[in-house]
Amino acid sequence: MEIPNNSAAPRMAERFRGFLPVVVDVETGGFDAEHDALLEIAAVPLCMDADGFLQRQPTVSTHVEPFPGANLDPRSLEITGIDPSNPLRGALAERQALDHIFHVVREAVREAGCQRAILVGHNAAFDLGFLNQAVKRCGHKRNPFHPFSCFDTVSLGGLAYGQTVLSKAVLAAGHPFDSREAHSAVYDTERTADLFCSVVNRWRQLELFEQAHVGLGVG
Repeated sequence: MEIPNNSAAPRMAERFRGFLPVVVDVETGGFDAEHDALLEIAAVPLCMDADGFLQRQPTVSTHVEPFPGANLDPRSLEITGIDPSNPLRGALAERQALDHIFHVVREAVREAGCQRAILVGHNAAFDLGFLNQAVKRCGHKRNPFHPFSCFDTVSLGGLAYGQTVLSKAVLAAGHPFDSREAHSAVYDTERTADLFCSVVNRWRQLELFEQAHVGLGVG
């Protein structure tokens, strides 16, 4: 049985209590958000189609200059493959990097009719912690993200597919994953966005299926 289109599909502004999910991934010089460098950030705002299914919007990203006195753990740099001293990175100072990302996020929030963005991430507390510390260092007053609430695809992937590792959860959701591209903020953000959309859209499909059964008097 085909699931019919639902003309009364929820708007994004209604789906998450006025929050717009924005998928974020950061690459860093370590695990300490207060002392280790933020080196790369990417964000993918999400949108909703007429049937209530989530989709990716274009990715915004930038390389980031280490803040003065930032720690750079060689082990982290080996994993990410980032050379912070490479001038070809085109890195921005933290304040400029935040402005670049936040401008796009605020526009997406406004277009969706939402009140604020909510960070979606794989191990989201890690990404949110580095984002919040950068905001604090810069004294940024126009952070569009909720300061402590987030959606974590580790939990969602475990719930929906029985997988908590990003690559395995993405594959279980039916999307490709190239381990050679992993640990790039853009690549990881887009794959995390695919995973989050798959989980939410799976729930939407179930919702429409249940509505169709009720309409047909089944059950």
